[in-house]
Amino acid sequence: MNYARFMTAVSAARKPSAIRILTELQQRSPPSLISLAGGAPNPDTFPFESASIKIKDGETVTFDAALMKRALQYSASSGIPELLTWMKNLQKTLHNPPTAGYSPENGQMDMCVTTGSQEGICKLFEMLVNPGDNVLLDTPTYSGTLAALQPLGCNIISVPSDQHGIIPASLKEILSRWDPSEVHKPGSTAPRILYTIPNGGNPTGASMTAQRKKEVYELARQYDMLIIEDDPYYFLQFDKPWAPTFLSMDVDGRIVRTDSFSKVLSSGLRIGFLTGPKPLVDQVVLHIQASTLHTSTFTQVNKTLILHHCILYLSLSLQTSVQHTAGWFTYSLSEHTVSTMKHIFEQSNHRLVESGSLCSRPLSNLHEHKLKLASESGCVVTLQLNQTGHCGVSCLGGTAEEGRKIH
Repeated sequence: MNYARFMTAVSAARKPSAIRILTELQQRSPPSLISLAGGAPNPDTFPFESASIKIKDGETVTFDAALMKRALQYSASSGIPELLTWMKNLQKTLHNPPTAGYSPENGQMDMCVTTGSQEGICKLFEMLVNPGDNVLLDTPTYSGTLAALQPLGCNIISVPSDQHGIIPASLKEILSRWDPSEVHKPGSTAPRILYTIPNGGNPTGASMTAQRKKEVYELARQYDMLIIEDDPYYFLQFDKPWAPTFLSMDVDGRIVRTDSFSKVLSSGLRIGFLTGPKPLVDQVVLHIQASTLHTSTFTQVNKTLILHHCILYLSLSLQTSVQHTAGWFTYSLSEHTVSTMKHIFEQSNHRLVESGSLCSRPLSNLHEHKLKLASESGCVVTLQLNQTGHCGVSCLGGTAEEGRKIH
């Protein structure tokens, strides 16, 4: 693929930051090397010496003096090596992307760490969208997407969706305005980008089926478009087997995927990761070099340690656990005090929707809305109006029983 045709003039003009290159070279050097070129402060002057973070499962993540010095120092713009390695292995295990074995110039799968998936989305749009461009996105969509797109002066074309996500027939009808054979001609206004949240879409909760993804991907091939697969809710799917991702069927190198740890570990740690063709990921990293420099090193090291402890904890637990038949989680009856199925169901029913959780349903008009404030559960109902004029209701907090009463 010709990735140059997708980039804005600003993105194409980005060059590597000399000081960032020096920082990465210094990190690959022996500790005895003292470099004055990168502007890195002497780690002995940092006020924090060590730290211990206790996890709810009883494990403790420890930052000794050496690790603390590293965690408080500058790091590579693409991410610390061990976290990148872990995430690349994760993506290959989960999605088995065809592009993993491609050459870099042909769209080899690459990754970088972002400060939450929102940074990845913003930098992708700034790399790919010119004023006046036509950009496709499923509707209704995430308000943060609109906040990132609208200032760029593009034309947002809403693609109708239902409970199964984007409707391929509607997308095909929209694209029929352009001749596929002319999309590469100078001055063509054909869309070059399709943005979608394929699983548990915000705010609809819709999830795209495998068949629809195949149809949408074929349309993207026909019109030579990139697909931004924004998938922060991938790990929150309830039904098995999970539908294959766009990344898993990407034979061309036209999928750029954003993932997040915000919904499964912590939203405040601000860790996301971007996966896509190396030429595009490289340009995003150049933008990071000139803006945020890198995601917090402390956060990245902390995340890596937690993942290490998670794997270690599961490995020990598996020694005495019941053999599981599906899913990532294993419940070890011999090592947990809460082990009766009756108690498990009681607790899951009581804690199904915790305070701070978000659930929603569509409203046909504002008059159907009834405000309910439950002081004991902390349940607060609010209205949300999206860009198409549809109204939604959101409930924050409450137990499963209370959640069912909200109609």
